[in-house]
Amino acid sequence: MPVYISKEGLEELRREHLQRTRETRKEIAEAISSAKELGDLSENFEYQDAKEQQALNEARILQVEAMIHQAVIVEETSGGMQIELGCTFVAQVNGGEKTFSLVGSMEADPLTGKISNESPLGRALIGRAKDDVVSVPVPNGIMEYTILEIK
Repeated sequence: MPVYISKEGLEELRREHLQRTRETRKEIAEAISSAKELGDLSENFEYQDAKEQQALNEARILQVEAMIHQAVIVEETSGGMQIELGCTFVAQVNGGEKTFSLVGSMEADPLTGKISNESPLGRALIGRAKDDVVSVPVPNGIMEYTILEIK
């Protein structure tokens, strides 16, 4: 399954991968070594904690590697006639205007207006054009978005 991500997001994943494989692994290995010196491993909290941190780190490394291999770069688009992945648009919602960007799920941040293409809202907006009214079911009922501008 492709991971839609910006160039900056992919670079951030690569930085995280490097940090986890070079620095975090080394720090955890040192913590395990120090904890082993404390004696009985079956009742050694420091050892158990370090081993748990090691497992979490290795799981995240595998996850990041998979995302990097499945990455599909999304270029920011402008001047389009309809909403698509990578574009920014303005919509009227709740009586006010808000600016949104349609991004891959990895970079979604609803609080800053970055909507995932996989979210119900993102799926409802893809392919819509200026002046379209989009109704999206929300827990309290229906939310309407009127597309004012596609940047």
